[in-house]
Amino acid sequence: MRSTGPEHDEHPSISRFRAEHERRGGRGEVVILPDGVHTAALAAAALGCEPGAIANSLLFDADGSPVLVLTSGAHRVDTTKVAATIGVPRLRRASPDFVRTHTGQVIGGVSPLGHPEPVPTYLDPWLERHPVVWAAAGHPAAVFSTTASELVELTGATVVDVE
Repeated sequence: MRSTGPEHDEHPSISRFRAEHERRGGRGEVVILPDGVHTAALAAAALGCEPGAIANSLLFDADGSPVLVLTSGAHRVDTTKVAATIGVPRLRRASPDFVRTHTGQVIGGVSPLGHPEPVPTYLDPWLERHPVVWAAAGHPAAVFSTTASELVELTGATVVDVE
């Protein structure tokens, strides 16, 4: 099921994402995925793309400060390497409360934008290999189409090797 305009019964986090996406000049389409699509592989199958074209939004805790890594669904983040690259002592998996506090969203639906305060964001260069990339749109069931370069424009992300 594809959705390009706000629905009157749409989840508030998707509506907030749409408003922020439009405010920043985003050009992609929001798609609501079927229930049970909770991994990059399942999202890719539902969207008809490779898992590597799914931009996982992973929020990390860098000693109390949030760090967002947008990584290809085909990769795992080497937190030691990324921490050294971006100049923080370490990156830990963020708790659900930490994620909600810093993004206003829940794990599995964290979008690259629309957070209460700006979050330092880093982008996996492998996403540049795909002409269309899909990222979360503020809710676990919603994604939006974009490109790696548009993600950089929309978020101010810095491209860093994550593996």
